[in-house]
Amino acid sequence: MEIEKRLEALGLVLPEPMKGPPGARLPFVNVRVWEGRAYVAGHAPLDPDGSIAGPRGKVGAEVSLDQGYAAARQTALAILGSLKRELGDLDRVVAWLRVFGMVNVAPGFNQPPAVINGFSDLILELYGEEAGRHARSAVGMAVLPFDIPVEIEAEVAIRG
Repeated sequence: MEIEKRLEALGLVLPEPMKGPPGARLPFVNVRVWEGRAYVAGHAPLDPDGSIAGPRGKVGAEVSLDQGYAAARQTALAILGSLKRELGDLDRVVAWLRVFGMVNVAPGFNQPPAVINGFSDLILELYGEEAGRHARSAVGMAVLPFDIPVEIEAEVAIRG
């Protein structure tokens, strides 16, 4: 339970499962485990109760770069919460393999990588260089579901 001890030492709490907006149909699982890997569906930044965190909108307009970075960090916690519920123990994650970060951008905003660094920095802080280092894309999107500023998906290697 080393990762959970690190989270506690940082004063970070894993959120409850996402509470989708009324009427939203989400016919998929948050984590699919298959042959030594966990495939993590796109996650949004969440408050501790599982509600979608604010602010909402486009980074570079309604949402600042710093707020986008914080949203990516919150999204990391949401993903860790889903992995904890599926795997039972975050220490089962032995390597972060691939991360795909999407940023809801205002026209002309060209810093999606700086936003998604909020995710990467936290994963590296928790898992260290060996397990936490990951391949990554960080792209700008014209729109994201529910007007969230960030959506992130991942693939991790797990042990038995």
